[in-house]
Amino acid sequence: MFERRSLGWPITLGVVMIVLVVALTVGWVLLTVLERGGVFYWTLLAVGTTFLLLVLVGVIMYLALSVKAINLNRRQANFMDSVTHELKSPIASLKLYLQTLNRRALSREEQENFFRFMLEDVERLDHLINHILDAARLERKPTAGEEEDIELAAFLRQCADEVRLRHRAQENSVELDVEPTTVHTRRVDIDMIFRNVIDNAFKYGGSEPKVEITSGLSDDGMIVTEIIDNGPGIPFRFRQKIFRRFVRLGSELEREKPGTGLGLYIVNTLVRRMRGKVRVLDRPSGSGTVFEISLPSELVRPVENVGNVSK
Repeated sequence: MFERRSLGWPITLGVVMIVLVVALTVGWVLLTVLERGGVFYWTLLAVGTTFLLLVLVGVIMYLALSVKAINLNRRQANFMDSVTHELKSPIASLKLYLQTLNRRALSREEQENFFRFMLEDVERLDHLINHILDAARLERKPTAGEEEDIELAAFLRQCADEVRLRHRAQENSVELDVEPTTVHTRRVDIDMIFRNVIDNAFKYGGSEPKVEITSGLSDDGMIVTEIIDNGPGIPFRFRQKIFRRFVRLGSELEREKPGTGLGLYIVNTLVRRMRGKVRVLDRPSGSGTVFEISLPSELVRPVENVGNVSK
């Protein structure tokens, strides 16, 4: 899951720069002993100037690579802090519940409450591990699974309800307005796409999250799905960065929401593989964020004689 880069490119660049510096040094020494104005003199001067420019380009490239590596290391450090916290919290909670069950005689009602809390901790761990495994699989190869026809309205309703229940949100916290459309693709791909975005909408929504999901065909035949939350929104300068691996806004010590910074990276990777696009927009009215996911027309199978799903 961590980026595996080949060392061949930076090593080659370093060797070339060393050779250029040595050649440049020899050239300047020769220029000091040659008679000024000869053909060889001017040729050597031109070659030396070219080598100097190449060395400057190499230094700039090394600087850019170094900055990129530093930023990646910071994001990976944040990721490790996040995963450590996300693993320790439910494990500590499970340990406490099990110790209590082992040492005390509890009523039937108390036991049921403990079991419910323990199941929630296990589901939290399962969600975290699945995120990490999904990102690792995307690094190695495309997701497995046969393509099938998926009725989008029912699929989005199921995803939204499952995520809503996990976040303990009210039933009226989700509104759907989805045109009857069938998408022909791998279920595992589209599930990861929409489940991650809907999960973010609940996670970063307001104190009482309200999520709106709309979907329909655009003029060019693409199916466009918008997932709208009522959170604080995402500043424009961060709207491309959030789709990179391990990126979360702020440092791990300042964040209150759980997460690994992998969800939107998974979304963006899968949508691009489908030759679609995803972008972040401002909510038309009030605070909030709109995630717009557009899938290509070749995946779309229109459904006839079925009404819109809205709730």
